[in-house]
Amino acid sequence: MKIIISTDQAPAALGPYNQGVEVSGLIFTAGQIPLNPATGKLVDSSFSDRVYQVMNNLKAVLEAGGSDFSRVVKTTIFVTDMGNYAELNKIYGEFFPGSDAPARSAVQVAALPLGTDVEIEMIAYK
Repeated sequence: MKIIISTDQAPAALGPYNQGVEVSGLIFTAGQIPLNPATGKLVDSSFSDRVYQVMNNLKAVLEAGGSDFSRVVKTTIFVTDMGNYAELNKIYGEFFPGSDAPARSAVQVAALPLGTDVEIEMIAYK
């Protein structure tokens, strides 16, 4: 059975998709961009601030689904500039300290929704 995950602590979906979906105890998040859920606007300060917003959005979706970062098994990161990779890794590592980090892919893409430069999606278990 598919269970839809929704929270007002993360941005509302920008299209015909859900913030997250649970199937058989696995949680699949939608890709999160640095939208402030309170304002619905993109965080337009530093790249670091945008990554923190993305991670906070993901945290909210995971928690709404009964999970957290310690249960993430896979992440996929999309950036428009691999020149930001070191800064991304530094912040990402704050959320996944030690050797218990999930598997991960990171790819550079030509463009992302609303013109942002970072999007991250996750798979976790309950």
